[in-house]
Amino acid sequence: MSDTPPRPPLKPVLRVDFPPGERLGRGKTELMEHIVATGSISAAGRAMDMSYRRAWLLVDALNHMFKEPVIESQRGGKQGGGAGLTPFGEELLARFRGMEARMRETLHADLDWLEANRAAADRKTQDAPSR
Repeated sequence: MSDTPPRPPLKPVLRVDFPPGERLGRGKTELMEHIVATGSISAAGRAMDMSYRRAWLLVDALNHMFKEPVIESQRGGKQGGGAGLTPFGEELLARFRGMEARMRETLHADLDWLEANRAAADRKTQDAPSR
């Protein structure tokens, strides 16, 4: 039996660059999912261990990347504030998750090959140059 803990599997990561500098990837889509789950930008940010300001800046970036808004928010009042995805935002999230799934399916054999040829986890320390 080996004392070596199992290594995390290789994982392809999808990121779409929107020139001149915006990106759509794991962070923004995870924030969108947390907004769906919590109904709140601040709670979504807390769930990701980020400040409300950072979460709001990501929401603002998302809303400016597309022709239609992705996330709508309501200010507080009797019912309190809240946030949620617009119908466009729901479709955006679903399409992005679909793209990720198709990417994993397409790359499955190549990822298996990479995994089979991956160096042992402790090899990094063995191969490190000594000083």
